[in-house]
Amino acid sequence: MQIKEIMTTDVIICSPDDPVKHAALLLREHKISGIPVVKDGRVVGMVTGSDILKLLQVPEKSSQLWLPSPFEVIEIPLRELISWEEAKHALEDVGSKKVSDVMSSPVLTADVSDSLETVASRMVKHTINRMPVLDKGKLVGIVTRQDIIYGMALAT
Repeated sequence: MQIKEIMTTDVIICSPDDPVKHAALLLREHKISGIPVVKDGRVVGMVTGSDILKLLQVPEKSSQLWLPSPFEVIEIPLRELISWEEAKHALEDVGSKKVSDVMSSPVLTADVSDSLETVASRMVKHTINRMPVLDKGKLVGIVTRQDIIYGMALAT
């Protein structure tokens, strides 16, 4: 079975210049976990929910036990307030970053003539959940692990 038989042809895409907020809205609206990033008709990256979540990472605090001095008792609430402000600022910045700042690149792709087994093997080997499908370098579809499982069920 060729991958073109099970791929999704109506591919949701975004541009590397789109704001991350736009990509996040596309993920939510279409209930998908990743989007090919396309520029001038070519796949230049992939942006996933995990890529976007990485923007929200706030440095962890040390878990070592320490006893505050009298001056630190006053300082602790201020330090917590500053940490909260840093987290709030990080959330505000997420939406204004460009997709190109968070996307994965280069992207592993499949060709329309690739077999289901070939694509499944590459996805497992590289631990990826979705793969854009190209025909002569042009994006024509996308295949996910769910599509692979569906294709395997059809083939039996």
